Amino acid sequence: MLTYPAIDPIALSLGPLKVRWYGLMYVIGFVAAWWLARRRAAQPGSTWKPVDVDDLVFYSALGVILGGRLGWVLFYGFEGIRDNPLQILRVWEGGMSFHGGLLGVLAALALFARQRGRHIADVFDFAAPLPAIGLLAGRIGNFINGELWGKPTDFAWAFIVDGVPRHASQLYEGALEGVVLFVILWTFTSRPRPRLAPSGLFLLCYGCFRFIVEFVRVPDLNRGYLLFDWVTMGQVLSLPMILAGIALLVIAYRNDQPSGNRTLEPQGPR
Repeated sequence: MLTYPAIDPIALSLGPLKVRWYGLMYVIGFVAAWWLARRRAAQPGSTWKPVDVDDLVFYSALGVILGGRLGWVLFYGFEGIRDNPLQILRVWEGGMSFHGGLLGVLAALALFARQRGRHIADVFDFAAPLPAIGLLAGRIGNFINGELWGKPTDFAWAFIVDGVPRHASQLYEGALEGVVLFVILWTFTSRPRPRLAPSGLFLLCYGCFRFIVEFVRVPDLNRGYLLFDWVTMGQVLSLPMILAGIALLVIAYRNDQPSGNRTLEPQGPR
């Protein structure tokens, strides 16, 4: 078994300024999303320009931060915020909800699509493969913070935390939500797909990955199990994603509408 290294969550101290690893992981996520989007926009036939990518990432960053924090307050941390309202501002210490961040990003991307005159589904599809690296970085930040541990286990790769071997559920999520999800979405979107198919695949894959890992992740103490001594808040929030993902994939391939993210290639002579 492995011993948890107890990494200092503060990466750098400059007088009163303390830079935390968790905050740096968000920076890594935004930079990675920007770089990947620039690469995808530079491909032949893309209807996206560099300035579109820059604004897309800016809108998304605002949506992630505002939505993620508000989602955490509503889904997990309302009691703590009620006792200490200023805690809502301390995002660099952790306390972000993916599901809240997703809703925030969807709202931000919808606003972006409206202002740019783009089809909202095309914007969602273009953005679908971009968050995965950020999700991996965020879970590494959770690991460094020593939070969101899994249940006790006797697996050889368990980490000993306070004398108890536990599943490193943060790293499980990072591997699935980050590495595996990125490979699936980046490969899938490397070819033209029907409108809404990338969005549906993202929702389906993330929802399934999160639902599975929740079986070994310890639920938040102030929430516990919501039903049957095994259903967690994460699973309750992920189930609609799974259903929505399936629905979008069915709609996408039934309608078979071309995406507006690439120009239509002219047909050769028959």
